[in-house]
Amino acid sequence: MKINKWMAAAALAFTSILSSASNAADEPLKVGFVYVGPVGDHGWSYEHDQGRIEMEKHFAGKVKTTFVENVPEGADAERVITQLAKSGHKLIFTTSFGFMNPTLKVAKRFPNVRFEHATGYKRSKNVSTYVLRTYEGRYVSGVAAGMTTKSNVIGYIASFPIPEVIRDINAVYLGAKSVNPDVKIKIVWANTWYDPGKEADAANALMDQGVDVILQHTDSPAPLIAAEKRGKKGIGQASDMSHFAPTAHMFSVRDYWAPHYIRTVEEVMNGTWKSEDYWGGFAEDLLHITSVNPNLPEDVKQAISDTQEKIRSGAFHPFTGPIKDNQGKEVIPAGKSLNDKELASVMWYVEGIDASIPK
Repeated sequence: MKINKWMAAAALAFTSILSSASNAADEPLKVGFVYVGPVGDHGWSYEHDQGRIEMEKHFAGKVKTTFVENVPEGADAERVITQLAKSGHKLIFTTSFGFMNPTLKVAKRFPNVRFEHATGYKRSKNVSTYVLRTYEGRYVSGVAAGMTTKSNVIGYIASFPIPEVIRDINAVYLGAKSVNPDVKIKIVWANTWYDPGKEADAANALMDQGVDVILQHTDSPAPLIAAEKRGKKGIGQASDMSHFAPTAHMFSVRDYWAPHYIRTVEEVMNGTWKSEDYWGGFAEDLLHITSVNPNLPEDVKQAISDTQEKIRSGAFHPFTGPIKDNQGKEVIPAGKSLNDKELASVMWYVEGIDASIPK
């Protein structure tokens, strides 16, 4: 009789364990996102959040997401990432370069959580990196700017002197130079990802120096709005900014993150996720040229389309030698294209850029 009671109790306990395991399996996967700017920046953080929303809809109740916006890069980021990991998030996307070291620190303490860091270069067993080939869109932008400028001076509002930004400045200039050998580029460092006031001031400073086409590596539409007021041209950053400057806006290069977020969540769910360095651009449908302004000349619109297709198909790589830096040193030999590792460490300006990289 005692044995039967023990067996009954054991069976009941086993059934309870199975039930708990089943309930746990039925719970949605918790996925966290950390943004450096506000989701209303109309640029970088906005598009990451649009990707989050599309991903959550795709999985229809199987995923529950959390996002934290306006997170400074540094100690605050580490605290936010830690809190997400502690609160049951099994996959966490940290979406700015300055979140790299905080992400790695937290990942060491939570080995069963998967982390994905955007634009970084450091990885570990449970930390992947992912980045857009934004230089592809910048090259197209440079071609359009070089064909459009009347003053032969284009301008770039830069955020911080990191490889991604330097690489994209170079891509713009290479694209512009390919169609306009007389073009010059002026650079203003805003030292921010998002600050509409600083961005507008930077745009006006560039236009005061003769710039008539504005490009940017900052996230608000303020530079485009400034260009609109002064009858100049500009190109939208990260999202479709056409409605902010209907005349000045030439087109936008949109970051489309949803495919990567969907793929990554699927891999976590089916147990195939592994640490990697993922790059996506035109070919992977993560980068879009959007809202090309009908007021552009037909040859410019055709060049935008043709250049994008050459890059998308693999027929052309913007960083193919021979290319010299602005000190006269050959940095890419003839016939060679930079690989992803080399692209991630570009810290030189190409020949013709009359500027130095801030320390």
